[in-house]
Amino acid sequence: MNKYEIAVLYDPGLEVDLEKATNKVDKIFKETPVTVKNTDNWGKRKLAYPIDGQDHAIYVFYMVEMAPENTQTIENEFNITDEVIRFLITKIDPKAEAKAKAAKAEQEESEAKEKDQTETENA
Repeated sequence: MNKYEIAVLYDPGLEVDLEKATNKVDKIFKETPVTVKNTDNWGKRKLAYPIDGQDHAIYVFYMVEMAPENTQTIENEFNITDEVIRFLITKIDPKAEAKAKAAKAEQEESEAKEKDQTETENA
């Protein structure tokens, strides 16, 4: 099983009823053996260029685990799903993921040190 990030751009007209569209995508994930680890909804954002006459889209990112052969099945299903205007499936490199976690931990540590130093100076 590999880790993937799937970015899905939903039609902005679905902003009121986004749950219906996300349920459709969840159904696709259940039919294809995909384990969703995390979902991150960024909301409605402006697109870099118009897609199908739309200037905005609703961005939702899914962190998933699935077998490599399932990516084609997911792509085929997304291509025929009306609510999805664009998508991108990216394999997460384990080395890059480890580096990102280490960098985040280092950043949090330095922020904590700065906060402690500021508190001692103000006391």
